Amino acid sequence: MAYYAKSKGQRVVDWSIHYGLLACYLFFALFPLFWLFKVAVTPTKLLYSEGIRMWPSEMTWANFTQVMTDTDFPQFFINSAIVSGSTAVISTLIAAAAGYSFSRFHYRGKAVIIVLMLITQMFPLVMLIAPIFRILTPLGLTDSLLGLVVVYTAFNVPFATFLMQSFFDGIPKDLEEAAMIDGNTRFGALVKIIFPLTLPGIAATLGFVFTAAWSELLFALMLVSSPDAVTFPVGLLTFVSKFSVDFGQMMAAGFLALIPAAIFFFLIQRYLVQGLTAGAVKG
Repeated sequence: MAYYAKSKGQRVVDWSIHYGLLACYLFFALFPLFWLFKVAVTPTKLLYSEGIRMWPSEMTWANFTQVMTDTDFPQFFINSAIVSGSTAVISTLIAAAAGYSFSRFHYRGKAVIIVLMLITQMFPLVMLIAPIFRILTPLGLTDSLLGLVVVYTAFNVPFATFLMQSFFDGIPKDLEEAAMIDGNTRFGALVKIIFPLTLPGIAATLGFVFTAAWSELLFALMLVSSPDAVTFPVGLLTFVSKFSVDFGQMMAAGFLALIPAAIFFFLIQRYLVQGLTAGAVKG
C-alpha cells in the first residue's frame, strides 16, 4: 500500500511538472499574440493614458476598419499571398526533384553540388543585396513580385532540398524496385508509390518555405519600392511616420497578417505533424 501511495504521488508530481511546463510554454508563445490583439483593439486615446493594463477599459474595432479601408494594406496582403504561395510551390517542386536525385542516384559531381548548396547558406544576406540588385536590374526584375519570387526561391531551395532528401532517404528503395518489376516506369513508381508517402514531407517543406517568404523583410525592402509590389512586412513600416507611430493600426495590420498563415497551417496540419515527427519513432 505504501508503495502504491508513493507511486501515485510520484505520478501526481510528474503530471504537475509536465503540464506546468506546458502551460509556461503556451503562455510564453501566445502572450505576444494576445498583446498584439489587445493593442489593436485599444482606442488611440487610451494607449498612453491608461499605461500598462492587461485589457483596456474601452474596446474598439476602428483600427481594423481603418487598416482595411483607409490604407493600402489589402494590396500589401495580396502581394504577400502571391509571393509566398508562388515561392512555396516552386521551391517545393524544385526541392522535391533535387532531393529525390540526391537520395536515389549516385553521379559525378553530386558531392560538389551539395557543398555549393551548403555554401550558399553561409553568407549573410546583407552582403548579397548589392550583387542581387545588380543581377536583377538588367533583367527588369527589380521592383516586381516576380523578382521577389525568384530571389526567395533561390534562397529557400537549398534547405528545402536537404529537408526533402531526408524524407526520401526514409523510404525504402525496395518499394520502387517492386513497382518497376510490376511494370511501372521509375516515374510511375514515383507518382504512385513515393509521392503519397512523401506528402508529410512536402507539407513540412511547404510550411517552412511559405513562412520564410511571408515574413521576409530585407529583400522586400531593398528590391521593391513601388506601392503595387510592396509586401506586408514592408507595408507595416508605413504606419511609422517621422514624428509618431500609429501602434493601433500597426498591430491591427500585424494581427490580420497572421490569418492567412494560420489558415495555411490549419489546412496542412495533418501532414505537417506527420512530417515533423517522421523518423522519430521506428517500429
